[in-house]
Amino acid sequence: MNALQIVSRGEAKFVKTNIPNLKPGYALVRPQLASLCGSDIWMLHYSADEMYPLPPGTSGHEIIAEIVDFQGDSDTLKKGELCLAIAPDHRGMAEYYLAPINNLIPLPPGKTAEELLMSQQLGTVIYAAKQLPNIIGKTAVVIGQGSAGQWFNFILRQLGADKILGIDKIESRLKLSENYGATQTFNSSRGSALDFLKQLNGGELAEIVVEAAGTQSSINLSFQLARNDTGFILQFGVPREPLKIDYYTMFTKCLNIRSIDHANSEKGHSSTKKAMEMISSGMINTKPILTHRLPFKNVNQAYELHRTGSDDCHKILIEIS
Repeated sequence: MNALQIVSRGEAKFVKTNIPNLKPGYALVRPQLASLCGSDIWMLHYSADEMYPLPPGTSGHEIIAEIVDFQGDSDTLKKGELCLAIAPDHRGMAEYYLAPINNLIPLPPGKTAEELLMSQQLGTVIYAAKQLPNIIGKTAVVIGQGSAGQWFNFILRQLGADKILGIDKIESRLKLSENYGATQTFNSSRGSALDFLKQLNGGELAEIVVEAAGTQSSINLSFQLARNDTGFILQFGVPREPLKIDYYTMFTKCLNIRSIDHANSEKGHSSTKKAMEMISSGMINTKPILTHRLPFKNVNQAYELHRTGSDDCHKILIEIS
């Protein structure tokens, strides 16, 4: 079978490899559609040197796949049907993938596979939001208005935040933010986000800050925007390399900081299933986020497009088969 493989830093190429052998408790699936995530870019460009080369199938973990066969008991899986395949090993960028049957979620009717594919990232955001304190009536800031940032806008609104300030440097992203729940937006390349927040919030800083960009400047900005003592920062963005952080501000303000990873290991994938329910019911519209679609052969172009954030891209879909 054909599979993508990250062979060295910044280099991924197609390789021929064997179709995985089916084993008890697993399903052999045929990936149809993938969407790129910041963690895929991290694996391509920013993994530790000793990690390269990565295994075939890297890097893709947001996958819609057809079930070819499976071994094990399941009341929901059927051969030939499409499912969301959760791939925490990031080896789903291949013509076949071996997945634990518990990591497969059948697609409900009513929405396209493209729309339902967003359940994976939206589910990760829902999982992350479970770590937040009570935010009813409070002021929240979301730094980074890519697809994850937009999902956070929506979930924070659902959880009862009073004011939601979306911050980014890319204007096309900010144009979407209010559609997903942000009450105000700010382009941080055009002035002081700190001054804007104070003006917006009666001189007060934010009780909740979600950092969804993973850059040195965005992480340090989160320290500045959170309130002393009571400020809660949810660190969601994937840092691409070791960063110089403003430890002085973080320490002297006595901030509460929680980082999020390994959402795919959540027992029963309840957050991802909740996300799928929200999408299938029409509660959230994912279509505006789906900005680009490329064939499998152009996946390296897609990685670079995602890395640079150019061409007004949000979520990039890859047609694997």
